[in-house]
Amino acid sequence: METDVTEFLNFLSVERKFSPNTLAAYRNDLTQFVAWLRAECPAVQLLEEWSAVTSEDTVSYLITLRERNYAPATVARKVAAIKSFFRFLRTGGLIATDPADDLECPKVGKPVPRAVSVEDIARLLEQPARFSTPEARRDKAMLELLYATGMRVSELVALNVSDVNLLAGFVRCIGKGGRERILPIPGAAASAVQTYLVETRPNLVRAANNDALFVNHRGERLTRQGFWLIIKAHARAARLDVEITPHTLRHSLAAHKLAEGADLKSVQELLGHASIATTQIYERVQPVATARR
Repeated sequence: METDVTEFLNFLSVERKFSPNTLAAYRNDLTQFVAWLRAECPAVQLLEEWSAVTSEDTVSYLITLRERNYAPATVARKVAAIKSFFRFLRTGGLIATDPADDLECPKVGKPVPRAVSVEDIARLLEQPARFSTPEARRDKAMLELLYATGMRVSELVALNVSDVNLLAGFVRCIGKGGRERILPIPGAAASAVQTYLVETRPNLVRAANNDALFVNHRGERLTRQGFWLIIKAHARAARLDVEITPHTLRHSLAAHKLAEGADLKSVQELLGHASIATTQIYERVQPVATARR
């Protein structure tokens, strides 16, 4: 059964261009589903085949997820993974009927993104400048670049040195679905990245063939988790009481741009949204100032 899951994930990666994050989530969801089937379904225990799974089994699993108090969005994702997987098996002729065909995904309202004020963003961006360590100069460059371009954190940590052209004033990033964006780098961000590239990165990177733009203290490519810890630390140091996540900078940039009079189409292109309806959500976002501790 695990072999079929692996083939499905390969299909999503190669043919559907799913992101690594989505693939990891689907892998976890389907691994959890397989474990439940083996524990709760005698036919699956006996045959070890997907054809042994019934509609009653998938409904029972959905009930189990709800009883475990998973968030509606998490349940919706797990159900979507299962439904997509069984469609894959049905299309490939591995099962005759789809046991998840009548399974309904929970309806999940799209939350309004949270943005913070221009003043709070400025406090956050200035926090690394209080220190002169290589890591602080790297953090300054990352935060400035993330807010200036509206990139996703996954796009930021995936950047290579060759993706940045400071002379022309742009950075190239690959977003969801493999879509490429060429994003302008404003003055403050360009200056911070220039300082990092010239004065800092050579002291952090250890392997000559390491192309990663941003690296950690071991000289390896920085991860999303590593960046999350970095931005949390600077938010605490800046005494920002509101929760700050990597996406806070992206959400805030979009809200600030629209508040300044930018048109939706330009913000959509900046953020890399496939649909302008996603960008329209930011018209309802009201940036909030945080309390000081």
